Amino acid sequence: MSEINVTPFVDVMLVLLIVFMVTAPLLTVGVQVDLPKSEAPNIQGSDEPLTVTIDSAGLIYIQETEVPESELAVRLKAIAGEAPDRRIFVRGDQAINYGQVVEVMGVINQAGFKRVALIAQAPRRN
Repeated sequence: MSEINVTPFVDVMLVLLIVFMVTAPLLTVGVQVDLPKSEAPNIQGSDEPLTVTIDSAGLIYIQETEVPESELAVRLKAIAGEAPDRRIFVRGDQAINYGQVVEVMGVINQAGFKRVALIAQAPRRN
């Protein structure tokens, strides 16, 4: 009589589960910025938003790819395709000039995207 031994299968699955649990948070970090604090509620949505980041040096990124400001609108349109209602989150380092954040939001708006939101970090509660 033959039996299937599932112990090795379970061992492999548990190891893979641990690997994915450890690496998943590291994959979502993206470009490192020091976000300003805000008491605003979280934005709810089912679609995956595009993230435009402006770091402390003033460099602009789409997701994790650096993009010159002159090419921002073209690249966003290429990524979004036929979905101008796609959500775009703008993350700006608190050390940069607010005017630069407004300029980037203006470029995104002129490209035809209307669902643009600013991202901030929730303040720590003691």
